[in-house]
Amino acid sequence: MATIINIETSTDVCSVALTSDMQVLDHHENYDGQTHATLLSAYVRSALDYARSRDITIDAVAVSIGPGSYTGLRIGLSEAKGLAFGLNVPLIAVDTLMLIAVQAMFAPGMDPDDVPLIVPMMDARHGEVYMAAYNMSLETVMAPQAARLATDSIDSLLAGGQRLVIAGSGAAVAQEVLPEKLPVTFLPDIKPVAVDMMALSEKAWREKQFADTAYCTPRYLKDYHAIKPRNRVLEEALNNRLKGGNLQHVERDANNYEL
Repeated sequence: MATIINIETSTDVCSVALTSDMQVLDHHENYDGQTHATLLSAYVRSALDYARSRDITIDAVAVSIGPGSYTGLRIGLSEAKGLAFGLNVPLIAVDTLMLIAVQAMFAPGMDPDDVPLIVPMMDARHGEVYMAAYNMSLETVMAPQAARLATDSIDSLLAGGQRLVIAGSGAAVAQEVLPEKLPVTFLPDIKPVAVDMMALSEKAWREKQFADTAYCTPRYLKDYHAIKPRNRVLEEALNNRLKGGNLQHVERDANNYEL
């Protein structure tokens, strides 16, 4: 039996759960978005306080390592690393797409006698998704990847004749793109949260599948492309006009942009 602090910050949900022997002892979730930096440490302190007040020893720290939000993943992993170092316990890295697959398997309405392929899918913006595919034993059928969603993205999965269950924020994107007659069930409301990491983190503990605390990095799946704020774009444009001596265009450019 292991007592584990689970941390999930891959989306706009910030969540922490203290779990032991497949039971949730303490947990916190916030769905407001952009709260990770302010709430995560408080949630972790609550889990630690709970454990100390009951003389419970923390055995490991588990963190969802992506794919997902670049900022959220960095915040979550940094907190998890610091906690693992401070407590001198192992770090467990949980794949976010596999976490979504587990949630889909136990979603309301799922037929226990059915054996579909589970396709966790996260919206990666700009027409792309993060996706993978697992069978009901959580064996990998399609490795995690970033892909531009189209029918041919799932052709190989449909070729086996099994129904697909597409779960996660990318399911809403898939519903708009994929033909209606495909044998696909969509579960767009599933969001990865810490309480659902329990099965995966405890399995990793039993099998001693630990991450290197010093060198573990988020699993982004694609490069980060920063977008400049609109006022910064305007500032650079006006500076370039001034440097080039095109003063007559400066006032026009200023009127065409909203600072």
